[in-house]
Amino acid sequence: MLINLTNLNMPDSNEVKKAMDANFLTKEKFAEDIEHLVLDTGMNYIDAIVEYCTVNNIEVETIGKLVSKPLKEKLRVDADHLNYLKGSANQSKAKLPF
Repeated sequence: MLINLTNLNMPDSNEVKKAMDANFLTKEKFAEDIEHLVLDTGMNYIDAIVEYCTVNNIEVETIGKLVSKPLKEKLRVDADHLNYLKGSANQSKAKLPF
């Protein structure tokens, strides 16, 4: 039995992208979900990502490729503010004499 493939209607690329975004976690969707969580709860970005991963049963170690550049910058600012970064701008390099 042969199927005539010329009569098939292929979805346009926007429909395919919408279907992919709905079924798979993309950088854009991940960043959007984290932004909503931060705005809705007042959490910082670090806590929001941990909470998101916990709720969605995702290992935190696996989301590295989902973090966009703007989200990385926001994470860096949070980590700097919380003094999680070694040698950050908030830490003085001055030392007391002994």
